[in-house]
Amino acid sequence: MTNEETVINELLDLNEQLLDSIAEGDWETYQKLCDPTLTAFEPESRGSLAEGMDFHRFYFDRGGIRGGYNITVCSPHVRLMGDVAVISYVRLLQMSDDAGKPATYRSEETRIWQRQDALWRHVHFHRSCQG
Repeated sequence: MTNEETVINELLDLNEQLLDSIAEGDWETYQKLCDPTLTAFEPESRGSLAEGMDFHRFYFDRGGIRGGYNITVCSPHVRLMGDVAVISYVRLLQMSDDAGKPATYRSEETRIWQRQDALWRHVHFHRSCQG
């Protein structure tokens, strides 16, 4: 395995940990993986740039997904640019809806990671949702 392939696998693993921390409401892991100055465009920010961790903490304080979930990352593409990496993919989230019926939610995501002091930190993301 080449060094680039090793880095790509590491980034995909970190991204999976990040997505699991979101679904589980695991603030400690999420905070460990993210830069404190994280920025984001996501449906919850209603077109505004969310800056810092407080915006995200609000949702973590309300808990993760109850009743189990399954996350599938479809066709991830990783672009390495020195100490910056861009991961883009479609995320499928399977869970039960409010009535207890199985439901699948889809989002297109781009996540930017930066190597800081030999550790990769999540620094920005853009997420668009399709029901």
